[in-house]
Amino acid sequence: MSRALLVAATVLATTPSPALAQTDGGTAAPAPKAAPPPASKVGADTGSTAGQAEPSAGVTSNDPEAMRREFDAKLEAARREMKELREEMRAQAATQSVAQGWQEDWVDEKRKLELVTLDGYLRVRPDLFYRLDLGRAADPAGYQLWGRSPISNAERTNAGVNMRLRVEPTLNISEEVRIHTQIDALDNLVWGSTPDYAFSRNAGNGYWYDRNEFSLFSFSEAPQRSGINSLQDSISVKRVWGEVSTPIGILRLGRMGSHWGLGMQYNDGNGLDNDWGDTVDRVSFTAEPIAGFYITPMLDWNVEGPSSVRLPEGGQPYDTSNSDEVHSYIIAIARRDTESERVAKLDANHTVFNYGVHFTYRVQRNDPIDYYSQPWPGNDGVGVAQSSQIWVQRNALLFIPDLWAKVERKNFRIEAEFAAILGSIQNRALTGGTANSPGLNQSLYVYQFGGVLQGEYRFLNGDLEVGGEVGFASGDDAPGFGNYPRRRGSGADGATGPGDIDGPQYRCSSLGGCTDDTIKNYRFNRDYRVDMILYREILGSVTDSLYVKPKAKYRITQGFDVFASLIWSRAIFVGSTPGGAAGQDANLGVEINAGARYETEDGFFAQLQYGILFPLGGFAQRDALNQAVTLDNAQALRGLFGIRF
Repeated sequence: MSRALLVAATVLATTPSPALAQTDGGTAAPAPKAAPPPASKVGADTGSTAGQAEPSAGVTSNDPEAMRREFDAKLEAARREMKELREEMRAQAATQSVAQGWQEDWVDEKRKLELVTLDGYLRVRPDLFYRLDLGRAADPAGYQLWGRSPISNAERTNAGVNMRLRVEPTLNISEEVRIHTQIDALDNLVWGSTPDYAFSRNAGNGYWYDRNEFSLFSFSEAPQRSGINSLQDSISVKRVWGEVSTPIGILRLGRMGSHWGLGMQYNDGNGLDNDWGDTVDRVSFTAEPIAGFYITPMLDWNVEGPSSVRLPEGGQPYDTSNSDEVHSYIIAIARRDTESERVAKLDANHTVFNYGVHFTYRVQRNDPIDYYSQPWPGNDGVGVAQSSQIWVQRNALLFIPDLWAKVERKNFRIEAEFAAILGSIQNRALTGGTANSPGLNQSLYVYQFGGVLQGEYRFLNGDLEVGGEVGFASGDDAPGFGNYPRRRGSGADGATGPGDIDGPQYRCSSLGGCTDDTIKNYRFNRDYRVDMILYREILGSVTDSLYVKPKAKYRITQGFDVFASLIWSRAIFVGSTPGGAAGQDANLGVEINAGARYETEDGFFAQLQYGILFPLGGFAQRDALNQAVTLDNAQALRGLFGIRF
């Protein structure tokens, strides 16, 4: 590179200014040929205070043609020098195998963007949970609010650390074409959960498996291997999708995240403290027919059923039936500002008013339930008979409207989302073998509604925020909350009974019809965070509930905030609560959360939160002597540390 700089400096130092022009790339190039100006105007054109251009060595000032020839010669020599330098650098790069791009000319002036950009984060989360079982015994179906220690019932504190590395590379094929990916490594891995000693006793004899007889001598952790020492592998490719910008809109296709509004119904889980995230196989096209208004039709492949069995000779896998899939036909229409437009409006004391509607029509004819409810064969599917894959003729459909709106000024924000899930399932059979059984194939109907309203007001130039949130999720009068409907209840035919924590929200008899053929409990997305304990950890998400949440946040200095909230929760139906069999109180609890957050401009973040839940009558329970059980307060301490890039 020093040789290139020397050549360029030599050319510039020995060349008069009239002979140079600037290209887009900043490289010196000869000016186009033109007739020499009159001598009286040379000084004005070149900026010379003497009225004439200063002569270069060996060239008289009244011979511009000679000056041009000398410059051309020097420029040609510089080009030869640069060419030799490029050849040397190509050879060196090829030797090191570091770049295919060196096969092209020195620099591709048309590509003005990085080929690969990386985003993501590393997070580490220490957790401590204390008495999250609330002091309750198992419900009538045998389930606990919170898993007890397998060693001692007196051990009611859970502490540990988990981590995740998320990498989101983007391949910029051109300024119009991109490929996005999301890859998680050691996703929510609990520290110390995969020692090299673990799960290796039956792996063989005479090898490293026999190195340690006691776990006490395990000095190393083994990589995660699905089915060996973990339920998932060390590295998981979660999303890959392409994005093409066209003159009329943006085309996206592949496996991608799904998010809308506040994330109550659809949440991509991209927050630093999220665990789940909605991922869909989708084709979408976003157009902006009017400035600020966006229309996005989408098609999702939710369920496709069995694919072809891969035989030893190989071949492209394909979907074996076109009648067993679940497809979603979606249209989203929104008026929204980009982040830069939003900031500009707020800085100018203007109002930001964004809103939209997201509508989904989902349909299924046949359900390959036996295929998905059985473990994947250990032989990678080879030799599995197609006749073993039995379907249920569902003839099901869902309509899912979702409305969202936000009004924001420099000192306040009000944002709301409301959604419904409406539809029917014409056959409720849970196995292919019972699809035609009169007592097991009744029709069910879905009527679910949910909404959330957020608001905040900013004081002290935005340093202090005081606000609140109200959320509602429709309930079902069947016992149990319905967050885990596949759980079998204590009632007849697996239906829930009084006092059950969770289970199916309908009641049908194998001997005849249904006394309850509706599913009415709406469930918030699991990554929509309301609190630290009740909904996040104990119940799984907001359902069959009304909650009110006043909150406040204060910015002590740039990047350092403290915050607190109080959440009061109440069930819609008292019979749905675990305490429904012991009393008539629908109140679930009062929870207090508080914490501090610190984040730097170079990507480091740290957060510490403490929460305490005071359970109320909705969790009441009586012992074998019909005495009221004293409920314990649950506490949680959670840290969040990491680096964002």
